[in-house]
Amino acid sequence: MSADNLSSPLARAVAGPPLLLALLLGGCGPHAASPSAAKGPAPPPAVSYESHVAAGGLTPPGGELRNPHAGDKAVAASGALLFTAMNCDGCHGAGAAGAVGPNLGDGRWRYGGADPEVFSSIFYGRPKGMPGFGGALGADGVWTLVTYIRSLAPPDNLPTESFEKQ
Repeated sequence: MSADNLSSPLARAVAGPPLLLALLLGGCGPHAASPSAAKGPAPPPAVSYESHVAAGGLTPPGGELRNPHAGDKAVAASGALLFTAMNCDGCHGAGAAGAVGPNLGDGRWRYGGADPEVFSSIFYGRPKGMPGFGGALGADGVWTLVTYIRSLAPPDNLPTESFEKQ
């Protein structure tokens, strides 16, 4: 129908409902998410560790976290820069040698030293001073820090004992 034909009342009555239906149905399709509704990547799953004690000896199911950059020296070098940029050295000292926060290169870990455990400590934080950086860095940024921390050589002299039973 042309625009000239829509000038009659009968033409408008016949063309109106299908046109209205098309407009209504066009609004029912998928919409682009608004920026406020957009979400970042899903948080990592809870992780099961052998060092955790489970009630009744039954360990709850957990996902597996794997460091995608394990052993990568280039990523470890980037992690050193990120460590400084995020002011991690403000608590953990230069080269993560310890200050107000613990030494991260001595191989002694209160909350576990496996890559997934270190990831969880950085991503979610820990009580008594360690903030969670997962929201600021995302999973890849945290893995970069984990790779850097795991690349640190232990000091020659360890003044105290490990938290873990040997």
